[in-house]
Amino acid sequence: MKHPIEQSYMDFPILRDNRDYTYLDNAATTQKPDVVLKALQDYYTQCNANVYRAIYRWGEESTRRYEAAREKTAAFINAESPDQLIFTSGTTDSINLAAATLCRHLIKEGDEIILTEMEHHSNLVPWQIQAEYAGAVLKFIPVSESGELDLAALEGLWSPRTRILALTHMSNVLGTINPVKEITARAHSRGVTVLVDAAQSVPHMKVDVQDLGCDLLAFSGHKMYGPTGIGALYGKKELLEALPPFRGGGEMIRTVYLDHSEWNTLPHKFEAGTPNIAGAIGLGAAVDYLNSYGMKAIEQREARLTEKLIAGLDSLPEYKLFGRAENRGGIAAFSREGSHSHDLTEYLDGRGLALRAGHHCAHPLGRKLNALSTCRASVSFYNTEEEIEKLITALLQAGEHIL
Repeated sequence: MKHPIEQSYMDFPILRDNRDYTYLDNAATTQKPDVVLKALQDYYTQCNANVYRAIYRWGEESTRRYEAAREKTAAFINAESPDQLIFTSGTTDSINLAAATLCRHLIKEGDEIILTEMEHHSNLVPWQIQAEYAGAVLKFIPVSESGELDLAALEGLWSPRTRILALTHMSNVLGTINPVKEITARAHSRGVTVLVDAAQSVPHMKVDVQDLGCDLLAFSGHKMYGPTGIGALYGKKELLEALPPFRGGGEMIRTVYLDHSEWNTLPHKFEAGTPNIAGAIGLGAAVDYLNSYGMKAIEQREARLTEKLIAGLDSLPEYKLFGRAENRGGIAAFSREGSHSHDLTEYLDGRGLALRAGHHCAHPLGRKLNALSTCRASVSFYNTEEEIEKLITALLQAGEHIL
């Protein structure tokens, strides 16, 4: 039974059974509701079989559920067709797939790829690897003091050799929501292909790929209340059809000869081998769960919690918040004067609060901010105002317990 959104924590076994412990590490991974856990159990106990080509009832039912999950997930981001949604192991896998195939397809030595200074390593390192192979040049959109992209500086980065632009939709450190639609339009006016890392945005706001206009978009299931080990890459059909395969193996082929092979149609061309069937089905259940509350209600709920979180941090003079973008999500990275983030987070754990500490897989941004290690609180709609108050009270009292 679904609860009111203010009591949505009751949908999650780990949250309702541990009310003395507050989970505020949702940017790293989210908890799993009953309906997702049930979908996983039902698959393994009712129709566990490999997908496709199985001419028996369990195999056919497994295939039906797997493809139904693709349809739900594609519709969730408003893809034109389910065939444009490739199941992967997550955002990192999706971006590695995109970087490798795009660079083989588009990049010649001396061509340029534009990224930003706020990227998660998953949207930086794959491009570094592929740029080294291809002889491409990486350029970066600077981050301003407020934690926003310097779009005026972007105008100086374009050149006739610019081929690809890849950027995050929402920063996993600053919470900044970037103007992806505007940046994509600027890129397309120059014939540049755009990839969006939507790992932090898809779970928390309505993401419409047709409205954004991006060519590729990556996200993870485990950050949107689904299982780990599953994610997706959306792509425009013409681009996906033109890209070469990423991995070879079963199911991604149409016909195989000793000296060559012919590729399968979309999306199977990019899904070699046995996929994470249960994970995809669990992701489909997570999509149903999010739709049951509605992304507008979720976004509004999290905006209220974020406003309370930021106001609380601002009331504590010994704490510094990183990122002051006007358009932001529910992520707050902060530090306490004189305290290491690891010590602070360990103290908070002792007070029944789970936060993240460290570089948040964003070394270059940490260097830019002169803050290679920070604490990070990140909210979900299942958090409560009382939990935010609990955090602020604990931070206020931290000086009594740590240096």
